[in-house]
Amino acid sequence: MTGALRNFGRWSGNGRGRLYLNVGHTGLNAAGFRQWILDTDVRPVYLVHDLIPIAHPEFCRAGETDKHRERMRTILTTATGVIGNSQVTLDELAEFARHENLPSPPATAAWLGTDRIQMPKASSSRGCSGFVTIGTIEARKNHLLLLEIWSQLIDSLGAATPRLTIIGQRGWEAQRVFNLLDGSDKLRSHVIELSGCSDQELTRHLAPACALLFPSRAEGYGLPLMEAFGLGVPVIASDLPVFRELAGDVPLYLDPLDAKGWEQAILDFARPNSLARSKQIQNIKSVRLPDWNGHFAAVERWFGLLSGTAQPDQHGFDQRIHS
Repeated sequence: MTGALRNFGRWSGNGRGRLYLNVGHTGLNAAGFRQWILDTDVRPVYLVHDLIPIAHPEFCRAGETDKHRERMRTILTTATGVIGNSQVTLDELAEFARHENLPSPPATAAWLGTDRIQMPKASSSRGCSGFVTIGTIEARKNHLLLLEIWSQLIDSLGAATPRLTIIGQRGWEAQRVFNLLDGSDKLRSHVIELSGCSDQELTRHLAPACALLFPSRAEGYGLPLMEAFGLGVPVIASDLPVFRELAGDVPLYLDPLDAKGWEQAILDFARPNSLARSKQIQNIKSVRLPDWNGHFAAVERWFGLLSGTAQPDQHGFDQRIHS
């Protein structure tokens, strides 16, 4: 795609109406991209990850909102079809289309798969070790909430404070978080920052955790939630529509601004005899995780519909994870 964007006229007419799959947002706001689609005679299908820069510009870098609006306009005006990583993402795209008075192309939601790594599952009977949060350190991920809670826990519990492991690279709009991570000796004794690790290393940190903490202010999907469930690890998460779509009522949901509620839940889940944690561990066993085979099977059937070579099966493409 990068080469095509540099040489828009290069493939003129060679598409012959074939489906063209674009799985990233990058480049869709580039000058000339829409004309390139017309000139190449392809039928684009786009994977939309989220509309966060439009719905929550306060969490994004300067200029990103205008760029993302242009990307979504490109998708809506050129797409043969759209794949959403969640129904919530597609609903937000449809709302944007109505606001912009643009057409809504045919769309389907296809949850991303989760690769399973076989590790001993956490259990309420053997206790747990600390808490983990996963994701780029940026404003919408709400790391500041957790660091402020841990500062208070250290003041009240001292050496008995549970460990918090933050896994993710540093991003943007989170300077207060960076300052605390770099400058607080108090936090350094109980908070570990890992800018990157392998899947196996991530699993070694996540599998014994008391819970995955997911206090985001906005998400288009929730892969860490699915990864935690794959290891039998409970989740304390913000009450976001996309998390409810993916996980139903299994996680413990809290308002991402309710610092006191998060602190109480963390203290509860850290207890060896936590009933709430034990109950969630049992409920996780009823969850059927999305996998890549299911993802690609749904997408391929849908491609067949777009190209007129297949019919939907009687079950459609519902990806509910609860059996």
